[in-house]
Amino acid sequence: MPAPNPLLAVIREWIDKAENDLTNAAHTLTLGIECPTDTVCFHAQQCVEKYIKALLISRAATFPRTHDIRLLRALLPPKLRPKLEKEVQSRFTKYAVTLRYPVSEPAISLTEARKAVAIARQVRKEIRRSLPPAALRRKHK
Repeated sequence: MPAPNPLLAVIREWIDKAENDLTNAAHTLTLGIECPTDTVCFHAQQCVEKYIKALLISRAATFPRTHDIRLLRALLPPKLRPKLEKEVQSRFTKYAVTLRYPVSEPAISLTEARKAVAIARQVRKEIRRSLPPAALRRKHK
């Protein structure tokens, strides 16, 4: 039996965390009008960020400690970059930083929160196609 690949284990950990963030975002959306939309958007952003980082790790790329989606996406080879408009990249970066603290930002609508989850799902789908299949097997809890 071949020895376990430590890189696959690290990639899998990033994927597991990304999946947990997506689960949290989607579940929180079920609250409807009572939904804390900032929390949904934060978890959607975290899903995207962690999937990008998993893909970077799978390519043996290094990356800075950042939430900047534009910067992280730019570190990927062009063919592997998830399709995200520049405005979406900026908005998702804002979800990770600005929305977590009390500031005078306008409230996030339920529609925007739903869109953030849809974008996270699309990025997830795109990136999973480029990850090693062995890394996609979820650990049982």
